This record gives sequence, C-alpha cells and structure tokens, in this order.
Amino acid sequence: MINDLWYKNAVVYCLSVETFMDSNGDGIGDFQGLQRRLDYLAGLGVTAIWLMPFQASPGRDDGYDVSDYYNVDPRYGTLGDFVEFTHGAKQRGIRVLIDLVVNHTSDEHPWFKEARADKTSKYRDWYVWSRTKPKNASEGMVFPGVQKSTWTRDTHSGEYYFHRFYDFQPDLNTANPLVQAEILKIMGFWIQLGVSGFRMDAVPFVIAEKGADVKKPKEYFDMLRAFREFLQWRKGDSIILAEANVVPRENMQYFGHDGERLQMMFNFHVNQSLFYALASADTRPLARAMRDTEKLPRTGQWGVFLRNHDELDLGRLSKNEREAVFSAFGPDEDMQLYDRGIRRRLAPMLGGDIRRLKLAYSLMYSLPGTPVLRYGDEIGMGDDLSLPERNCARTPMQWSNEPQGGFTKGQKPVLPLISQGPYGYENVNVAFQRRDSDSMLNWTERMIRMRKEAPEIGWGTCTVIDCQDPGVLIMRYEWRENVVVIIHNFHDKPVEISFSLNNKGNPGMLIDILDGHDSQATGTYEHHIVLEPYGFRWYRAGGLDYLLKRSEV
Repeated sequence: MINDLWYKNAVVYCLSVETFMDSNGDGIGDFQGLQRRLDYLAGLGVTAIWLMPFQASPGRDDGYDVSDYYNVDPRYGTLGDFVEFTHGAKQRGIRVLIDLVVNHTSDEHPWFKEARADKTSKYRDWYVWSRTKPKNASEGMVFPGVQKSTWTRDTHSGEYYFHRFYDFQPDLNTANPLVQAEILKIMGFWIQLGVSGFRMDAVPFVIAEKGADVKKPKEYFDMLRAFREFLQWRKGDSIILAEANVVPRENMQYFGHDGERLQMMFNFHVNQSLFYALASADTRPLARAMRDTEKLPRTGQWGVFLRNHDELDLGRLSKNEREAVFSAFGPDEDMQLYDRGIRRRLAPMLGGDIRRLKLAYSLMYSLPGTPVLRYGDEIGMGDDLSLPERNCARTPMQWSNEPQGGFTKGQKPVLPLISQGPYGYENVNVAFQRRDSDSMLNWTERMIRMRKEAPEIGWGTCTVIDCQDPGVLIMRYEWRENVVVIIHNFHDKPVEISFSLNNKGNPGMLIDILDGHDSQATGTYEHHIVLEPYGFRWYRAGGLDYLLKRSEV
C-alpha cells in the first residue's frame, strides 16, 4: 500500500507543451521538443510532469476547448510522439499526469455539432439545453467581466445551451450515464498510453447537477468514486489530482471519508492565506487554514502550489485581507483579473526580491502536501502584462540568450517571449543560471532534493508551534519517530525567537539540513534562534544519527 502511494512524496512540474520547447521551428512547442528536455527535468529532480491540455482543439482557450479527446493536436505532434515521450519519462523515473477537461467540450467537437444539428441525435442529451433563456443566465459566470452569460442561443437549433465557461465551450451533461461512460473510456485510453493519472479540471462543475430549472445544484460525489475505481482497476497506482476550490467543510466529500474518492486536491484555501502572510507578515490566518485542511483520509494528499496557469484567486479571503494582497502584489488594474485575482507570475509580484522568492518556495516545499512547481518558476520568469487575460503569465520557456530565448528557431513564437526589462530572456534563462552556483535554478534543484529527502512532510503529522511572533511560522512534522522542524520568517527584518519542541527523550539538538545553522536547546529544552530578514531553516531533531537515517517509502 505505502509503495503505491507515490504521490505522497512527489514533486510535480507543470508545463504547457505549446510553450516549452519547439523542435521544428514553426514557433509552437511540441512533444519532440519536450522529449529533448527530459534530461533537464530529470536533473532538476522532479518526479512527475503535469501536462496542460494538448489534445486536438481550436485553441480558443489554450486547449481547454477540446475537439477530440483521443488525439494529440497536430501542432504538437502525433500519438506516436506522445508515446515516445511517456516512454522517455518512464526511463528517467518520471511519471506523467495530463489534464482531463470533461466539464465541457469545444463547440467544434463532433458531438456538439451533431447535437445542435439534430434534436433526435443521441448526442443531444450529452449537452444541457433550454427552450427559453433561463432567468439566472447572468449568474454563475467563471469569468466575470469577460463572460456575459452562462446560456447562449444556438442558431442551428433555436434553443439555448448551458456553458459555465466561455460560450464556445458548451457544458457536457455529466449526469448522463453515457457521458460518464465516455469519460471512463477517455481515461482508459490515456492510461493505456503510459500516463499515471489526471489533473481533473473544474471538478465541482463536473459533478454538479445542470439544467435550466436548477437553483441549488446537487453534487453527485459518487461519480468521483466511480472514476477512482475505474482507474485503480486499470492501473493500481494511477491518480486524480482535482482542481476544486471549495470551502474546508466540503473537502472530505471530495476525498471520501474512507479515501474512496479522490487521491489529491489542490489546497486553494492554504494558497490564498499563504499570499496574505507574504503580504502582511501575519501567519495566523495561514496556520488556521492549515488546521482547517489537516483532516485527510490516509490515502489523501494536498497539492501545494504558489502560482499556476490561472489567476491567483483571492475570492475566499476577507475584504481586508484581499485588499492587502492586491495592494502588495497587484495594485494596478491591469495586474488584476475577473474581479477576484492577480494574473502575474510570482517573481515580479515579489519585486524580484530573491530573499522573498526563496522564502515563498521554501514554504511551498515544506507545507503539508505535495509541491507543484510551474515551468519557468525555477529560474524566476516574469510576465508580459500587455498580453490579454491569463496569457501574460503563459509566455514561452526561456532557455538561453539566443534569439527567441532558445525556445524556437523560428521567427514567430506562439506567444511573444519576454524580451525587455529585467525578466527578458537575455537576462533570465536556463543557460546562464546553470553556470551560476547561486542561481535560482541551482537553489531549486537543491530544495527539490531536500524535499524528497524529507518524507515526513508528505507522510507525517504537522503541528504549528507558537513562538509568540505572528510573523514567524514554525512547523513540526513527525513520522515513524523522525521529527523535522521548518521555520520561516515573514518579516523584512531579523528576529530572535524562542520555542520548545517538547520531544520525549530528545537530546535537544536541531541539525540544520540546509545551511549548517545547528541549534542546541538549553537545559529547559528551549531553542533560541536568530533569523535574518525573510530567513528560513530546515532542521532534523536529534543527534547525528538522524542525519544519516532515511526512511524507505
């Protein structure tokens, strides 16, 4: 059982095939280019790659408008290229997760084309229709300010179809057993081609009741159990990592009280409180968020992240907390999006301050769960706010100071590379940072290695220790009689703290496993530590035997 739960001590790297590496000079990333960069990812130390949508699509929403679930978009290569990639990843000990976007399809999908053309088609009930425009059509938009309605009149059939997202993405009627069977078929197809699981998009919408007369949608959680059972029948250690931004009291409904539903979910609750802590140097809401989300089934795990391909959603913070984060990290209107979030990458959000960047990523690697790193963040890539909506943070990977950042030999990349200012590819790229032992890239490699050598974080019990300073977070992990203590100073000034671990039989020694700042407790088992501005420490509790002791997972 334990060996099958590989995701408990994994490090996930999220990338878009389209913007990672172009092999043929057409300006679009592809699987052959990605395969050439597998050794780079293996050297970085990641254990799983999460691919954003790469299936056939008109490309109006970065591939989230799928038109064929059983094929690779021709711009990225062929199914053969995909299999060669998964094989190459497996050779290097790297698993592959792919996006599963089944809440909606593209309006160019053959299912929808047939559904709108013929009301007697079997695909008609695969979508959600209404003869008249529902009264609540102006409510529940995912993209407020950009999206005007959730119901659009179809000129072919004269009826309205439901779309939680853009109007070119009609929602699937996921309550239909035939649609559910097709979702299982899609998962089975890609499992057969070598993937280890799926990042499932918009899970609360997938399982929610849909219809013109639905006022308070019922959620069909048993659908998640059916998905998990199918995956485990096909490939025992395959998983679903769910995008579900829900309140903590609903978490166990998604995981299942006995762990019979989802294996993993992103922890949006902790993510939002984390950014408030970075903005305010007040870690108390973050500690509360950790307590609110600590209850998990034994097989459950959180996905911990800082920034992703979407906006930084701050919708669950209080008004004052949200305003504090906006003021610190996204004060200008063009930095904000959808009335709820910030659309920037992390490095420019933090003003390029390497101390704060390292603090933030040390925190990501050490919070309860599995860290999920976004492509380019290992070198501190920036953003291009002149690009619309979320595209500003989806620019191509910066490999070198060659033309087009080494991403392509072509003249016109799929999105413009960042070429101006401190985050331009001439200044921020992999090639330069590889040669600099103090670079963000080499530091990230060391941190990933440290995270994998501290399975207590993925498997153990976390306790927040109070040191009487709300700007300092102390986390104590215990697993199999091993103890790891991790401390972060959110202040912009040095602080001196005192705390006690209260370990039974512990000699009081904390061994620094990052930089050699060991701490010996006093006779009262108290530790006194001085932390530099935005400083952090990773410790093992005990004597030198703890340094050498490694638990097998």
